[in-house]
Amino acid sequence: MKGIVCEKPEVFKWKEQDEPKRQEGEAIVNLKRMGVCGTDLHAFKGQQPFFQYPRVLGHELAGVIESIDDNPYNLESGDQVSVIPYLECGQCVACRNGKPNCCTDMKVIGVHVDGGMCEKISVPYNHLVKTNDLTLDQSAVIEPLSIGAHAVRRSPVQKGDTVLVIGAGPIGLGVMAFLKQEGAKVIAMDISEDRLRFCRKWTQVDETIHALESPFETLKNMTNGDMPKIVMDATGNRKSMMDAFQYTANGGTLIYVGLVKSDITFFDPDFHAKEQTLMASRNATIEDFHYVKQSIKNNRINVSDYITHRCHFEDVMDTFHEWLKPENGVIKAMIEW
Repeated sequence: MKGIVCEKPEVFKWKEQDEPKRQEGEAIVNLKRMGVCGTDLHAFKGQQPFFQYPRVLGHELAGVIESIDDNPYNLESGDQVSVIPYLECGQCVACRNGKPNCCTDMKVIGVHVDGGMCEKISVPYNHLVKTNDLTLDQSAVIEPLSIGAHAVRRSPVQKGDTVLVIGAGPIGLGVMAFLKQEGAKVIAMDISEDRLRFCRKWTQVDETIHALESPFETLKNMTNGDMPKIVMDATGNRKSMMDAFQYTANGGTLIYVGLVKSDITFFDPDFHAKEQTLMASRNATIEDFHYVKQSIKNNRINVSDYITHRCHFEDVMDTFHEWLKPENGVIKAMIEW
């Protein structure tokens, strides 16, 4: 079967691959959609932590089951599915405590093991969510939206809270959408006015701030000096993540949704004076996947506008570079078979 391998930073090559062999407890999935994530873009550019080359990218996946054994999840050949790409060990302290999303031996499809930039893959059937009642596009974006949903679930947000979300990429947009579902007052911050306009339209955020135009003073005025109770940074940018401490209210919570390949530092006396809480949010769980699926099914998430660019699998080599250019305004790119 055909596959595209990222051999080293900025180098894709077509490669004829062996058909996947289904092991016990797995299903063969014919891939039909693959969303392109910041992880894929960073890996292609050589900027992704915990990454080794060569690698077949792709973890935002939807397809149709080709073959599967009897299973307790009522999955059958012909079912349409969304893939949960986080392969946990099931034995470590995190897994035993119900947090498989931060397993000590995590293997993420498309990051630590080969992913979905190919025609079919073998996946543990307990990592498949049946989506016969959704479209393929909707099925493929459950994963990135689940990351945002998980971050919101990690947060202490309550109805009426003021929350700042920094970074209006696909993950940040998901965070904003699910915060709005919780009844929060959401302020979006980004360096792109186009992205901020998209926030206002797609997630109906309450306020927007341009990150390069005196954001601290603007935020202070917006909140009558209180500053946001919760700040969620989805940029994956070191400076943004460190600046976020100053935007968080006394007694407030800062949550890192994005990941950066760098050290993060902060001035401890200010951190202690505010008695802030610093949290990380990693990946998502099956509960998040089901929550997002239901939100999409109930028309609370507009997937058609979230997906802004697409191409056929055969055209990836010619198109992928274009999605890296900021001027092309990519929110979520989709590959289809």
